[in-house]
Amino acid sequence: MHWLKIRVGAWQFAPALWPTLAALFFLILTVSLGNWQSERADIKRALQARYDAAVREPPVHIGGTLLGRDEVLYRKLEVAGVFDDAHTILLDNRVMNGVAGYHVLTPLRIDGGPLAILVNRGWVAVGLTREQVPKPPTPAGRVELEGLAVDLHSRFVELAATAPQGRVWQNLDVARYAEISGLTLQPVLLQQTSDGADGLLRNWPRPDTGVATHVSYAIQWYGLATTLTVLWLVLNVRRHRGGHVESTP
Repeated sequence: MHWLKIRVGAWQFAPALWPTLAALFFLILTVSLGNWQSERADIKRALQARYDAAVREPPVHIGGTLLGRDEVLYRKLEVAGVFDDAHTILLDNRVMNGVAGYHVLTPLRIDGGPLAILVNRGWVAVGLTREQVPKPPTPAGRVELEGLAVDLHSRFVELAATAPQGRVWQNLDVARYAEISGLTLQPVLLQQTSDGADGLLRNWPRPDTGVATHVSYAIQWYGLATTLTVLWLVLNVRRHRGGHVESTP
């Protein structure tokens, strides 16, 4: 059944009802997904701009009160306390300059209260064998640190759920870590930038909020919507020959 017929010379545009409704459904779907990705890109773009502005601001001092995650994310922080080396963990499969290694995470018990903040102190290379787990020194006594507040719940790629093997973890499971350590943690991870006599490398990359990824997905969805529209137009064009209506080649 054709709900519309338009004829221009030897050509006729006569889309059928049900194929048109199906095409309209997928067009709305793909455009909606493209719009959603565009909105996500705008949010991430604003977050990236916020980060770029925050790194130029003076550090926020962390005391004994719980922080608001969104208020300090990507801000520079300063904190004083004592490292709890008994609960240091090593995040496995962290590569720097093409060399495999670990990120060393140690909680810092903050002065003035019961809270702690988990500190990513830096990177260390693997040992000669996997059995030789490195033991970088942990500063003793009270320390003062500066660093960048990053997402405590960022996850790293893993092929399967793997139980921690001693201090070596494949992923940072925050809830599990808090249960094992018994610590009440601040809602951000402190990526240490201040120097420390521990031999760890702290060449942190600039945080990327993933704007380009969302823009790429949006372009793909809009491209698919455009393709659907072109196909719908082309497949519904017919031409007349000798009184007969023929489909376009």
